[in-house]
Amino acid sequence: MVSTARDYARFAQFLLNKGELDGVRLVSRKTIELMTANHLPAGTRYGGDIGTRFAALAPTPEMGQGFGLGFAVRTEAGLNPLPGSVGDYYWGGAYGTYFWVDPREDMYVILMMQAPAQRLPFRYQLRQFAYQAIVD
Repeated sequence: MVSTARDYARFAQFLLNKGELDGVRLVSRKTIELMTANHLPAGTRYGGDIGTRFAALAPTPEMGQGFGLGFAVRTEAGLNPLPGSVGDYYWGGAYGTYFWVDPREDMYVILMMQAPAQRLPFRYQLRQFAYQAIVD
């Protein structure tokens, strides 16, 4: 898939708006809520090296996260070392793209990069920088 940063930002804004963009309802609010809710059954465990490979971004119960219909979802506060809010959701591409939506903070953040070997450190830093920049 090929896209632009602007397209990605519009998609994230659409999600933040719970299915509406530019005053047009494209998907119902309830559909977005369903997509961004955890759908993993209690007791779900990942095999292999998921936990060590993705660490704080692994959608595991140990990290206070689960998985919805297309996104990892933060389900609990206090378990994940990365800043965020319960209910934020994210997805990362294999080559480095990354985005998350935090409805509680009314924000989305996107990272467009092509550096698979460096993707995790940049994703961690971006989360730190984004939340440190919030001024109430």
